[in-house]
Amino acid sequence: MNPVVVVHGGGASHISKDRRELVHRGIIRAATAGYNILKRGGSAVDAVEGAVTVLEDDPEFNAGCGSVLNVNGEVEMDASIMNGKDLSSGAVSAVRCIANPIKLARLVMEKTPHCFLTDRGAAEFAAAMGVPAVPGEQLVTERNRKRLEKEKREKGAHKPDQQQLLKTSVSLKILIEKNTKVELTKEKLRRKK
Repeated sequence: MNPVVVVHGGGASHISKDRRELVHRGIIRAATAGYNILKRGGSAVDAVEGAVTVLEDDPEFNAGCGSVLNVNGEVEMDASIMNGKDLSSGAVSAVRCIANPIKLARLVMEKTPHCFLTDRGAAEFAAAMGVPAVPGEQLVTERNRKRLEKEKREKGAHKPDQQQLLKTSVSLKILIEKNTKVELTKEKLRRKK
């Protein structure tokens, strides 16, 4: 049987003309990496990890180097992997300073009784497994830095009045607390009957 590897580069609704060829080549490289692993006798999990690693190492994709930035301008990444033979799985979220979160997700699947680790737990596990840390800046691209700045400018222009939101929130909290107290009182009266 001849193996087939399908790779997609994410769900971006618009890829600029100047990036299309780079993205296309990246997808071809990732699919080829996975395919070559299968042709050499590697497992489907090996092929998935290999293909995703190529995407994570390519700054054109929202994975690893090239990930979209959080509001603080930092990279926080998620990754998951599953073995179709036994349905085991591993996932990580809010991972920072790891070049290839897919490798960490696989370690979660194979080396722990857990299926999902996040943030500090994932970082501690990565360190314990000897997964090398990389400087966070190494994962940030200029394109994503500019994108974040643009989003902040655009959202800042439409920013609601913070004081009014706070007043509304406090009023809503008081209303909820009053209604909760009323409901609790009604429940106590029903129990006494």
